[in-house]
Amino acid sequence: MRHVTMEKLFVHPIVQKYVGRSGMAHAIAVAEKAVDIAIKKNVNPDLAAKAGLLHDIGHYKWYQNGEWNFELYKENDIHAIKGAERAHKLLVRCEENLQDAKEVALAILLHTDSYLPEGELQLRPLQQIVAEADTADEEVGGAHHYRQIDYDIALKRIRDLDAKIESLMLANENDEQKN
Repeated sequence: MRHVTMEKLFVHPIVQKYVGRSGMAHAIAVAEKAVDIAIKKNVNPDLAAKAGLLHDIGHYKWYQNGEWNFELYKENDIHAIKGAERAHKLLVRCEENLQDAKEVALAILLHTDSYLPEGELQLRPLQQIVAEADTADEEVGGAHHYRQIDYDIALKRIRDLDAKIESLMLANENDEQKN
């Protein structure tokens, strides 16, 4: 059973504030892509969706005069560190399973290597999925952070994603019971 739905996260004031600032349209697209990739890789689609939605929740510092400053972001990026902490705190407060909250936070922490020293990390499947989904939705110059989405359309897409996740998890439970 899911402890926290995508809709519960989406309507939360913290998500509206911080994810809204960094691009809600991008966040929803990444969540949707993450679920599709998770299905192919046999990874928990619920955790993939949550990490996808929240992956940029740490971007709040890169605004100047109400405008997204892509150059400032590229030069000083640590959004994944702040985002992992903020997402973990939010999920725990929403009563998410503690291990799941940790997995989502780690996927957010490692969805980008822009703040890490040169070298390669061995990412786990959920972490790879979020990074792949984010990259698939990126646009030149950070334009993906500027895309707008109407609240009602966003909420419908979130509800559709919740329904898809519920259906996938129910099918998985039925498969497990048969075996």
